[in-house]
Amino acid sequence: MSCEHLICAACAGPVVEGRCPVCREGRAKVHHHGFMGLSPLTIALVVLLVVALVALTHVSGY
Repeated sequence: MSCEHLICAACAGPVVEGRCPVCREGRAKVHHHGFMGLSPLTIALVVLLVVALVALTHVSGY
């Protein structure tokens, strides 16, 4: 879903511009930004990298 064609009920402006707090909240809900603004894919890659590093250090004996 895109917010390009959505109109805010509070300020009557395009939601994509984020003119008011209602627009910004609506835009955030549509785009589903993850933890700290990171996408879910980025978070999953970071977790996978940490698990791989822990496994590598465990196998190497440090």
